[in-house]
Amino acid sequence: MSLFIVGLDITIVNIALPSLRVDLHSSVSGLQWVIDAYSLVLASLLVLSGSTADRVGRRRVFQIGLALFTLGSLACSLAPSLGWLIAFRALQAVGGSMLNPVAMSIITNTFTEPRERARAIGVWGGVVGLSMAAGPLLGGVLVAGLGWRSIFWVNVPVGVAAIVLAALFVPESRAAEPRGLDPVGQVLVLVTLASVTFGIIEGPNAGWASPLILGCFAVGAAALATLIPYENRRAQPLLDLNVFRSVPFSGATLIAVCAFGGLGGFLFLNAIYLQDVRGLSALQAGLYTLPMALTTAVIAPLSGRIVGARGPRLPLILAGAGIALAMIPLSRLAADTPVWVLAVSYVLFGFGMVNAPITNTAVSGMPRAQAGVAAAIASTSRQVGSSLGVAVIGAVVASGLGGDTALRFAVASHPAWWIIFVCGVAILTLGLVTTTARARATAARVEAPEPVTAAI
Repeated sequence: MSLFIVGLDITIVNIALPSLRVDLHSSVSGLQWVIDAYSLVLASLLVLSGSTADRVGRRRVFQIGLALFTLGSLACSLAPSLGWLIAFRALQAVGGSMLNPVAMSIITNTFTEPRERARAIGVWGGVVGLSMAAGPLLGGVLVAGLGWRSIFWVNVPVGVAAIVLAALFVPESRAAEPRGLDPVGQVLVLVTLASVTFGIIEGPNAGWASPLILGCFAVGAAALATLIPYENRRAQPLLDLNVFRSVPFSGATLIAVCAFGGLGGFLFLNAIYLQDVRGLSALQAGLYTLPMALTTAVIAPLSGRIVGARGPRLPLILAGAGIALAMIPLSRLAADTPVWVLAVSYVLFGFGMVNAPITNTAVSGMPRAQAGVAAAIASTSRQVGSSLGVAVIGAVVASGLGGDTALRFAVASHPAWWIIFVCGVAILTLGLVTTTARARATAARVEAPEPVTAAI
């Protein structure tokens, strides 16, 4: 249920972007912040939330996260302006950071047999498809009938029900030796991500060579340069950089950044294109996107089974090839592109293959006692990718716009689709390189008392 409302939130908010732009008089960069305020805060807090759950109790932190996410959703529905909406999206993200990695650590500590856990991965991943399938349709109906504020109401009853069900059915668990807190590392991570993302989003408006933008990139670089040696000196770092000696782990992190960067950019561009360029209603836009969501719903459980039986190589190759092929027709997008061309691209983009192999590979060398941290590291790379995808692709489109936004958007989006194409090629290449016997051998150098398999 926690994954469902988080996944639903992604597709629903994207469908509502054009309505938000009109009602709150937002620019393209304002719409980017509606998405990235959530993913930035989420990425910054995931590891902290995972380690806190290992320390104070996974069920307790999970329920607190549900409460904050539900409260943030209600606040978003009441936001009087764009600034308040962005702030309430950040509150949502604080709660969201306590959901997926903590829920995954609960599942990891419940399903201890590898094959049984692999089957649970399939169900877990299938919920992504279910939420994506429901999101466009439900979002379209709500936006068309009740306005954009109603998209946040959906989370409230689901969140309340999940809190109650967690109290009834989820056993409490803690790590025997949880990690200590790292407030300095936490601040450095937040500063790094926020400053770089701000610079990318605001670059087209402020000017890439302006003191503000150059200052943002300088601050981000300085924070990162400070973070790495600081974390290396700590006995219990926020981010254990030692695990990056494993080629499969490092590869999975890069794959997650590429995959979710492509997904975030795709959803952002597609929602604006369908409604502002083609003139579709929110409901019609949701129906157009349905092939992608349904493909994901069907393929995601299959991907989990393939990973359990044959490893991550095949799903990663198929995922990268599908994303790259889907972008070729979109790279020539026009206002009158045939519907069947869009449908083929949406089906190819499906995205269902990529989730299970990312986290399976990323956390396979982490001890089960730190399952919250393990799942959080994998989830962080997803959110970093999503933030950068929306920021970079939105900035590319904004730089190419001129005159009437609706008329220019399709042409201005062409370079952005090619960026997503490159992401697909990178996923395919990394899937081949990081799943060889030589690559797997590097994972043995990273101390791992108990292998763990996990998904999103």
